[in-house]
Amino acid sequence: MIEISSKIRYSLLALLELVRCYEQEEFLQIEQIASCQQIPDRYLGQIFMLLRRCGIVRSQRGVKGGYQLGKAPHEITVLEILTCLEGSGIQEQWEYTESTSMDNMIIQEVWQQASKAAMTVLGRYTLKDLYEKQQERQRFNPMYYI
Repeated sequence: MIEISSKIRYSLLALLELVRCYEQEEFLQIEQIASCQQIPDRYLGQIFMLLRRCGIVRSQRGVKGGYQLGKAPHEITVLEILTCLEGSGIQEQWEYTESTSMDNMIIQEVWQQASKAAMTVLGRYTLKDLYEKQQERQRFNPMYYI
Protein backbone atom coordinates (compact mmCIF):
# COMPACT_ATOMS: atom_id res chain seq x y z
CA MET A 1 0.00 0.00 0.00
CA ILE A 2 1.27 3.46 -0.83
CA GLU A 3 1.56 5.87 2.06
CA ILE A 4 0.34 9.41 1.73
CA SER A 5 3.27 11.77 2.22
CA SER A 6 3.13 14.63 4.69
CA LYS A 7 3.46 17.03 1.76
CA ILE A 8 0.29 15.69 0.16
CA ARG A 9 -1.61 15.42 3.45
CA TYR A 10 -0.66 18.98 4.47
CA SER A 11 -1.55 20.27 1.01
CA LEU A 12 -5.01 18.75 1.09
CA LEU A 13 -5.67 20.03 4.62
CA ALA A 14 -4.51 23.53 3.68
CA LEU A 15 -6.55 23.53 0.48
CA LEU A 16 -9.65 22.54 2.47
CA GLU A 17 -9.15 25.71 4.51
CA LEU A 18 -9.12 27.70 1.27
CA VAL A 19 -12.29 25.94 0.10
CA ARG A 20 -13.99 27.06 3.32
CA CYS A 21 -13.31 30.70 2.36
CA TYR A 22 -13.82 30.34 -1.38
CA GLU A 23 -17.33 31.83 -1.57
CA GLN A 24 -16.27 34.93 0.37
CA GLU A 25 -13.27 35.38 -1.97
CA GLU A 26 -11.18 35.78 1.16
CA PHE A 27 -7.40 35.53 1.13
CA LEU A 28 -5.86 33.52 3.97
CA GLN A 29 -2.34 33.97 5.20
CA ILE A 30 -0.08 30.98 5.56
CA GLU A 31 0.14 31.51 9.31
CA GLN A 32 -3.66 31.30 9.63
CA ILE A 33 -3.88 28.10 7.62
CA ALA A 34 -0.89 26.55 9.36
CA SER A 35 -2.35 27.34 12.78
CA CYS A 36 -5.79 25.91 11.95
CA GLN A 37 -4.39 22.69 10.53
CA GLN A 38 -1.28 22.37 12.73
CA ILE A 39 1.11 22.50 9.77
CA PRO A 40 4.62 23.98 9.98
CA ASP A 41 4.20 27.37 8.27
CA ARG A 42 7.60 27.36 6.54
CA TYR A 43 6.84 23.98 5.00
CA LEU A 44 3.39 25.18 3.96
CA GLY A 45 5.01 28.18 2.26
CA GLN A 46 7.12 25.83 0.14
CA ILE A 47 4.08 23.73 -0.72
CA PHE A 48 2.06 26.79 -1.73
CA MET A 49 4.84 27.91 -4.06
CA LEU A 50 4.40 24.64 -5.97
CA LEU A 51 0.61 24.89 -5.93
CA ARG A 52 0.79 28.48 -7.19
CA ARG A 53 2.97 27.46 -10.13
CA CYS A 54 0.31 24.94 -11.15
CA GLY A 55 -2.52 27.46 -10.81
CA ILE A 56 -4.19 25.61 -7.94
CA VAL A 57 -3.77 28.60 -5.65
CA ARG A 58 -3.10 32.25 -6.30
CA SER A 59 -1.48 34.77 -4.04
CA GLN A 60 -1.80 38.44 -3.28
CA ARG A 61 0.78 40.56 -1.51
CA GLY A 62 0.07 43.15 1.10
CA VAL A 63 -1.75 43.57 4.39
CA LYS A 64 -4.92 41.90 3.12
CA GLY A 65 -2.92 39.44 1.05
CA GLY A 66 -2.47 35.74 1.31
CA TYR A 67 -3.68 32.79 -0.68
CA GLN A 68 -6.93 31.64 -2.21
CA LEU A 69 -7.91 28.95 -4.67
CA GLY A 70 -6.91 29.61 -8.27
CA LYS A 71 -9.99 27.79 -9.58
CA ALA A 72 -13.35 26.68 -8.27
CA PRO A 73 -13.16 23.73 -5.83
CA HIS A 74 -15.13 21.50 -8.21
CA GLU A 75 -12.49 22.08 -10.91
CA ILE A 76 -9.49 20.89 -8.85
CA THR A 77 -9.05 17.13 -8.65
CA VAL A 78 -6.99 15.29 -6.07
CA LEU A 79 -4.97 13.81 -8.94
CA GLU A 80 -4.18 17.31 -10.22
CA ILE A 81 -2.89 18.27 -6.77
CA LEU A 82 -0.78 15.12 -6.47
CA THR A 83 0.64 15.56 -9.95
CA CYS A 84 1.47 19.17 -9.17
CA LEU A 85 3.33 18.22 -6.00
CA GLU A 86 4.97 15.00 -7.13
CA GLY A 87 5.15 15.46 -10.89
CA SER A 88 4.94 12.19 -12.76
CA GLY A 89 6.46 10.58 -9.66
CA ILE A 90 3.01 9.84 -8.27
CA GLN A 91 2.32 7.41 -11.10
CA GLU A 92 5.84 6.00 -10.98
CA GLN A 93 5.26 4.98 -7.35
CA TRP A 94 2.65 2.56 -8.63
CA GLU A 95 4.78 1.06 -11.37
CA TYR A 96 6.12 -2.46 -11.12
CA THR A 97 9.21 -2.66 -13.29
CA GLU A 98 10.47 -6.26 -13.16
CA SER A 99 9.11 -8.02 -16.20
CA THR A 100 11.72 -10.52 -17.28
CA SER A 101 9.77 -13.69 -16.52
CA MET A 102 6.21 -14.74 -17.27
CA ASP A 103 5.36 -14.61 -13.54
CA ASN A 104 6.72 -11.10 -13.26
CA MET A 105 4.73 -10.04 -16.31
CA ILE A 106 1.53 -11.29 -14.61
CA ILE A 107 2.35 -9.29 -11.50
CA GLN A 108 3.09 -6.25 -13.64
CA GLU A 109 -0.30 -6.56 -15.36
CA VAL A 110 -2.12 -6.59 -12.01
CA TRP A 111 0.00 -3.69 -10.77
CA GLN A 112 -0.84 -1.66 -13.86
CA GLN A 113 -4.55 -2.32 -13.36
CA ALA A 114 -4.27 -1.24 -9.72
CA SER A 115 -2.39 1.90 -10.76
CA LYS A 116 -4.98 2.77 -13.37
CA ALA A 117 -7.79 2.26 -10.85
CA ALA A 118 -6.04 4.44 -8.26
CA MET A 119 -5.48 7.24 -10.78
CA THR A 120 -9.12 7.01 -11.87
CA VAL A 121 -10.34 7.39 -8.28
CA LEU A 122 -7.95 10.27 -7.56
CA GLY A 123 -9.04 11.98 -10.77
CA ARG A 124 -12.69 11.61 -9.84
CA TYR A 125 -12.49 13.35 -6.45
CA THR A 126 -12.35 17.14 -6.34
CA LEU A 127 -11.66 19.56 -3.51
CA LYS A 128 -15.38 20.22 -3.40
CA ASP A 129 -16.01 16.51 -2.80
CA LEU A 130 -13.47 16.39 0.03
CA TYR A 131 -14.92 19.52 1.59
CA GLU A 132 -18.45 18.12 1.45
CA LYS A 133 -17.25 14.90 3.10
CA GLN A 134 -15.53 16.96 5.78
CA GLN A 135 -18.68 18.99 6.45
CA GLU A 136 -20.83 15.86 6.57
CA ARG A 137 -18.50 14.25 9.12
CA GLN A 138 -18.53 17.36 11.28
CA ARG A 139 -22.34 17.34 11.33
CA PHE A 140 -22.48 13.75 12.51
CA ASN A 141 -19.47 13.88 14.81
CA PRO A 142 -19.47 17.26 16.57
CA MET A 143 -16.55 18.15 18.81
CA TYR A 144 -17.33 19.26 22.34
CA TYR A 145 -14.91 21.50 24.18
CA ILE A 146 -14.88 21.97 27.92
